Amino acid sequence: MSRSEKVTLTNMCMVYDDKGNILIQDRKDISWPGVCFPGGHIEAKESFVESVIREVKEETGLIIENPVLCGVKQFTTKEHGRYIVFFYKSNTYTGELCSSDEGEVYWIKRSELHNYQLSEDFEDMLKVFEDDELSEFYYYNEGGDWDYKLL
Repeated sequence: MSRSEKVTLTNMCMVYDDKGNILIQDRKDISWPGVCFPGGHIEAKESFVESVIREVKEETGLIIENPVLCGVKQFTTKEHGRYIVFFYKSNTYTGELCSSDEGEVYWIKRSELHNYQLSEDFEDMLKVFEDDELSEFYYYNEGGDWDYKLL
């Protein structure tokens, strides 16, 4: 039995400040619309930390420093094998905020997030970002139906 498998590696980053604000992205992708945090694919031979710094800069114009790994999301599909999203957060950044082709980015009060259309399952993913007792958002397929659990 082989222990290797096809894997797609991605990241997502919660950028926040000390005033209760978070940076959100209103995604243009119709396959996963709504607001979420910026992020994207990890390139071949790229470190995970360098990839999240690059993705945040590409999508927001901000250069984050010292991103902290705070969890993962994963699922398995026939087409993609295992799909892993590394969750990071950072409150240290420089640069000027600007949107990209991925979507419009803007600061909001964290307490007002419920006023926005969220990307599917983003509300539960956010729990992994914010709760130090959680580290994984795990999708699984049982009997043909998708479900997830927070671990």
